[in-house]
Parts: sequence; C-alpha cells; structure tokens
Amino acid sequence: MLSAVFGLQAQVLDAAMLGVRARSAGIRRSDILRALNEDRSIVRSWLIRGTLHLVAADDLRWLIDLLGPLFANANRTRQAQLGLDDDLKRRGVDAIRKILAEDGALTRYELVDRLGGRGINLDPRTQAPIHLIQLAALQGVLCLGPDRAGESTYVLIDDWIGRVGSPPRDLALAELARRYFKAYGPATIADLAAWSGIPLALARTAIASARAALVEVAVRGSPAFLLKGRAAESAMPHRRRPTVRLLPAFDTYLLGYRSRDLAVPARLQRRLGRGGGWLHPSVVVDGRAVGAWQLRRSGRRGDVVVEPFAPLSSPIRAGIEGEISDIGRFLQLSLTSAVKW
Repeated sequence: MLSAVFGLQAQVLDAAMLGVRARSAGIRRSDILRALNEDRSIVRSWLIRGTLHLVAADDLRWLIDLLGPLFANANRTRQAQLGLDDDLKRRGVDAIRKILAEDGALTRYELVDRLGGRGINLDPRTQAPIHLIQLAALQGVLCLGPDRAGESTYVLIDDWIGRVGSPPRDLALAELARRYFKAYGPATIADLAAWSGIPLALARTAIASARAALVEVAVRGSPAFLLKGRAAESAMPHRRRPTVRLLPAFDTYLLGYRSRDLAVPARLQRRLGRGGGWLHPSVVVDGRAVGAWQLRRSGRRGDVVVEPFAPLSSPIRAGIEGEISDIGRFLQLSLTSAVKW
C-alpha cells in the first residue's frame, strides 16, 4: 500500500498508521509496527518536502539520493542559526555514523551524550541536535529505528535495511513523476512541485523524463497529467454507495496538491487547517471533505467526535459509523461515536 500511495507524512506516527488503515482492509496497528520494527519492510525518515515520511523500504535509498541534497542545502540558514557551521556538521555526521555503527539504535539524547564524548557539544535544550540528526538522514546515513519507551531511536540505514543502490538521477526523476501521478493524478506540474518540495523547473524535467508513461488531460482548463491506464479507470461509473473515509491529521490526500480547493470546500479549509502547519483529521466522502473528527481516548476506550460541516445523508452517516468501528478494530480500542448530526 505504501508503494501505491508513495509514502505517508509521519511526523506523527500514529496519524500515518491511521492513514494506512484508511487505505487497506483488515490491517491492524500491530501489523504496521511489526513491518516497521521487525520485518523492516517499511521505514520512517526525512524524505518528501524534507519532512518525516513512512515509505516502503525499497523506496528509501533512491528517494534520499534524489531529494536529500536539495533539502539539506535548503536548511543551511537555520542550521547556521543553531551554531551548526560546515565544519561542525561534517564532524558531527561523521561521528554519528561511527557511533551508530558501534552502539546500534540510540535515542536523540543518547546520541547527544556520545557526541559530547567525542568533542561535539550540542545543547540538548535547543533544536541543534535534531537538525544534525536530520542532516545525517538527508545525507543517507541514518533513519528512524524502533521506538524505545515512546521515544524514537536512530539506526544506520545500511545496518537496518542493507546496502541498496540507486538509479541514475534522470531515471530517479522519471520514477518520481510516474509514481506521483499514479497516486495523485490528475495533477499539475505545480502540484508535483508542491508535494515533493522540488523546484518547479526540476518538476518540469521530471515530467519530461516520464512523459512516455503519462497522458495529458485538462483540470479546470489547465494542463494536468495522469499515468497511462488511469484515464480509463477515472472514467468508470461511480458506485451508488458513497465512499466514506475518516482521514487522520496530515493526511497525504490533502497534502498532495498545491491547492486543496478540489478536495476541501473553501469554508471548511480554515476548520481543517488552523495555522502552524497543522492539518486536522477530516471526514471525506467520495474525495470531498465534509467535516472534521477527533479521537479522545482513555486507556482501552475512546470516543470519536465527528463534526459535519453540513447535514449528511443516511448512507454517509452509516459510512461514518462503519469507519469508527474499523478504527476501533485497528487500534484494538472500544470506541463510541459522538456525532454532531
């Protein structure tokens, strides 16, 4: 599933796992944790837009090699503000590589302590440590490993998933475009740039490299692209029963485009995005957001509060109740619904 959707934003891991649930059938949270921590078939690291994403392990190395240098360079100003000059970054990343090779998975504070023992002193109260760790990730040194008592650890990529080569840059750009339009098409060049974080000129190059696999269509009078074969699928008649999904915070469906106008009515956009980069959980019906929701949990029980933006039909209400039940199954919680009909 992660290969099909091309990764899920995962600065909040629980939200990413709920995103997996919304796109699959029968999977449980424990299954995802096993894939992440034991099978190592999926991995979490800084990738698309330079943010934490959950991706298939097979996609990690080539995405880092393609996108990592862009975002590492984009962060130079903030790194300098935190006292991370070029010499300190070089020595720090080199030390992190050696420390993780010797000690295995370590938390941020354990890394800071060991870096200090090698003469690289970072104030743990600042963002300097996480920016150095992020830089090491973008340079292909580390990724996130298993949580330890609720805290993230970091591991060497080569130790965690093995050494995997990457295609040449032009082929990687073409693959980026093909995979994006397979998951998000129809979409525009600007959408690809916004989703990936790459410059617009590079997005054009990526599309040109993948052009043989794409078909051009029009969206609101503007050129957009689909993966060949998807055009016929999109023309198929819709089911009579509405497709209802409770999508989590930061869901990739709402982050996949430059504008959310086609997915979220203008009057609902402020409700779902209240500033500070936070994107709230949404109720989506046939691809269109119709409300917001939140999970309030206490121990093994919880309430799902749904706030529809307008009156909803009986089939949509039934779909919401079904989604609430499935979230309970996924999380192994006893859930009750509190819906403001």
